[in-house]
Amino acid sequence: MKRGKRYAEAAKTVDRSVQYDTADAIALVKKTASAKFDETVEVHIRTGCDGRHADQQIRGAVVLPHGTGKTVRILVFAKGPKADEAQAAGADYVGAEELIPKIQNDGWLDFDVVVATPDMMGVVGRLGRVLGPKGLMPNPKAGTVTMDVTKAINDIKAGKIEYRLDKTNIIHVPVGKASFTEEQLADNFQTLMDAILKARPSTLKGAYLKSVTMTSTMGPGVKLNVAKLAN
Repeated sequence: MKRGKRYAEAAKTVDRSVQYDTADAIALVKKTASAKFDETVEVHIRTGCDGRHADQQIRGAVVLPHGTGKTVRILVFAKGPKADEAQAAGADYVGAEELIPKIQNDGWLDFDVVVATPDMMGVVGRLGRVLGPKGLMPNPKAGTVTMDVTKAINDIKAGKIEYRLDKTNIIHVPVGKASFTEEQLADNFQTLMDAILKARPSTLKGAYLKSVTMTSTMGPGVKLNVAKLAN
């Protein structure tokens, strides 16, 4: 993959043989985020889990204390009073069966998170092939299948993020923007890591965290000291 001159310059400041402390890693990521837009700061956690086993799946959600810096568009599947409640709580889109052809046939996907009341999951299930691969299917573990749509919307708007293993047993999550202060990024990162460490499967043998890398959208990856994070 060909990288630009800016990336090459930024990469020189990162020593690939070093596992950095959190504070140093955050400072480096902020320094190497030199794009003209406000880059997202992401964390990539390689685990020792085997997601093919149900008891080693990791999935959950956590509210970052300083949010993600991103405006999140929320679609809520609900009817009657719950639909009214979702509108009042600030959902961007609210609907039911009538949204199925729009999403399935017209390819409408102008939303970032989908919330559904439990009674609507039969309807939402018909969109599994579209929403599933994009990680948009509502899930009780992530708090997106719930009767308390107001809390779900408020949490998401406050900076709630989902984390889950991908097919290669890596968790990819945003922890803020390059414009955040180092303290804000450190708070968000610590909150995320606390949740990830708590989610360690009891059946897992061996190392849980294999590597943790922090990066900005266009910047080089900075490896963190896993031994310190796991304590």
